[in-house]
Amino acid sequence: MSDKTVDTPIPSPAPATTGYGAWLRAPVPTSPFHARMQQLWLKWWRLRSNASALFGLCVILLILAAAVFAPLLATHDIFEQNLAERLMRPSAVHWLGTDELGRDIYSRLLYGARITLYIACLTAVIVAPIGLLIGTSAGYIGGWADTVLMRIVDIFLAFPSLILALAFVAALGPGIQNAIIAISLASWPPIARLARAETLSIRKSDYIAAIRLQGASSLRIILGHIVPMCISSVVVRVTLNMAAIILTAAGLGFLGLGAQPPSPEWGTMLSSGREFMLTNWWIAAIPGSAILITSLAFNLLGDGLRDVLDPRNG
Repeated sequence: MSDKTVDTPIPSPAPATTGYGAWLRAPVPTSPFHARMQQLWLKWWRLRSNASALFGLCVILLILAAAVFAPLLATHDIFEQNLAERLMRPSAVHWLGTDELGRDIYSRLLYGARITLYIACLTAVIVAPIGLLIGTSAGYIGGWADTVLMRIVDIFLAFPSLILALAFVAALGPGIQNAIIAISLASWPPIARLARAETLSIRKSDYIAAIRLQGASSLRIILGHIVPMCISSVVVRVTLNMAAIILTAAGLGFLGLGAQPPSPEWGTMLSSGREFMLTNWWIAAIPGSAILITSLAFNLLGDGLRDVLDPRNG
């Protein structure tokens, strides 16, 4: 019997895959762009593992596609009135029925998605930079600037957003553009408060002190180093606020202060169908359900983005 020990051969690793997937899975990034792409890839996979967030994203993309391709998907003219077909139940001719003027609800719902997403997206584009700049400036500069800006924020936050939007749109006048301005004026304070809280923790960091010692101005520090660190939190907050923006826009339309008839905005459609709720329920239930589903989808997506973009979950 031999005393020699027989070494077990070590299996060779599987051949590495090639292509874009292997580039994203590389253990060591080769450039800053490569590192950013790997981070985005990892965040996408984490988002995919969240079923509710993925469902919300799919619903939002479906509504967006319906809004973009509304002229191709619509079956009737959204402004054409036909009193002979008024208050018809859903059928093969009118998939979601008709309203009190004989207009096709399905076609109006598709075009109404355009108005709702237009209001929500434009409001988000307006409030995110305003709230981000005001919050980061107040948090970094401090002193009297912080006191003045935060007291202004407190005044805005003292009123419910819908009541504040009603006051602004009553002063500006009804209409979609004025509704966007009014909702924007009522929606930026929470973002400013969040950005300020993020800035108060970031400005004490060592790398901010090093940049300051190198002679960088406050404006450069805020725009170049603090704002990018706050963007992820602001994106989550804006996504969660989209549901409130949609509900506020629908509320203004319902009260006759937002989009005006015969516009197919969902709040306006809901307002016109409220008197038929007991006899012809679908006139109000369909746009109401659209508002509910869209708001829920943005909330689900916002919750998922909060888990993905939170650095503590990295």
